[in-house]
Amino acid sequence: LCPRTIATKYTLSLSSPRNKMKFSTTALSLIAVASSVSAFVPAGTRQMQKNNAAFGLVQPMSSSSSLQMAAKQVPHGGTLVDLILKSDEEKDAAIAKCTKTIQASPRQLCDVELIMNGGFSPLTGFMDEATYKSVVDNMELPDGLVFGLPVVFDTDDEDLAPGDIALIKDGDRDIAVIEFTDKYTPDKVKECKNCYGTSELEHPGTLMVATERGKYYMGGKVTGLNLPVRDFVCATPAEVRAELPDDKDVVAFQCRNPVHRAHYELFTRALDADEVGEGGIVLVHPTCGPTQADDIPGAVRYKTYEVLKEETQDPRVNWAYLPYSMHMAGPREAIQHMMIRKNFGCTHFIIGRDMAGSKSSITGEDYYGAYDAQDIARANAEKLGVTPVPSLNLVYTEEEGYVTADVAEEKGLNLKKLSGTKFRQMLRGGEDIPEWFAFKSVVSVLRENM
Repeated sequence: LCPRTIATKYTLSLSSPRNKMKFSTTALSLIAVASSVSAFVPAGTRQMQKNNAAFGLVQPMSSSSSLQMAAKQVPHGGTLVDLILKSDEEKDAAIAKCTKTIQASPRQLCDVELIMNGGFSPLTGFMDEATYKSVVDNMELPDGLVFGLPVVFDTDDEDLAPGDIALIKDGDRDIAVIEFTDKYTPDKVKECKNCYGTSELEHPGTLMVATERGKYYMGGKVTGLNLPVRDFVCATPAEVRAELPDDKDVVAFQCRNPVHRAHYELFTRALDADEVGEGGIVLVHPTCGPTQADDIPGAVRYKTYEVLKEETQDPRVNWAYLPYSMHMAGPREAIQHMMIRKNFGCTHFIIGRDMAGSKSSITGEDYYGAYDAQDIARANAEKLGVTPVPSLNLVYTEEEGYVTADVAEEKGLNLKKLSGTKFRQMLRGGEDIPEWFAFKSVVSVLRENM
């Protein structure tokens, strides 16, 4: 499915795979309808059906496969991929072989960077059809290695063919060379049902697959030339690993929004979790690539992280930035994030409530249950080699500051709350933001960029 103009209204529904999801039967105005859009679901009613297989929920391996607990643990698949050529002579020779030139989309740029720098290890290129199908169907590569979501190069170019060698560019900058090996028409409905749990276009990931991605996917070997130039520097897995201790647990914290007080309390207190060894550190590793349309832009988010890093200067907290485009795929995306952070040297990963979750663009109802991501993470932890750390449900109280909700209820403490909507209203109105809710430095950046 390719970009297209508003045509009409469709009632889009499918049976969604997990009984914790919530559903509606609302008609959706679909922008850009291709001839095959009807495959993304005829009219019908959403049904509640538990089906772990739709998320590729893999049972844990036997105890013979032990977790790698060292901070600089083995990369996913055993070897950290580095596909970036080092000399100008090598780069010039690779470019000379190219028969096509392609300007990468923002999402493609994120994917090719993570293939080049080893963030998607063990991948050395975009997935061919067999690999794509294996990940969609089973949440694993053909050799059985866990992999959360397919990494594909999409195109509408009818002339682009296997055997073509394409120079991938970001404006005038040469980024990579792809030697295409195959071209296939994906089953996008199946991809969305298995990876996102639904093919309803109310889901932002499904909408992206249906209306942003091209008609064809292509597999191909990647050779790296130059990393993209961004407003924020994204260290490679090798660079991040070099800054981490080699004898301590490293707990990854993923976010796609500014870090406020509750987040900070959450990831620093995670170091006290039973699952984390003494002296562990946190790697705050925000995604700064494309995400939901209503999220704060990556460049602004980056500024908030930088000022917070300076304000807190916590030796237990390391910071790095990830050029990853969010899919809002809930459980499957939790696996993808764990796998990526493993390649960056992390032994543990904080799983929040409804991690990478999404809501219907029509009804506002959640697609995933609050603990679906935690469930799939626990089920795959041993096979993946990363230990999930459930996030604390923290609340702010007048008497004791931040405590867990259970403690607050048990002690009858008085809660203080501030909704996201009210926070944004206060920001725009120039009102004082309580320091128990947000850091002053972060508030200042947000006000400057509203």
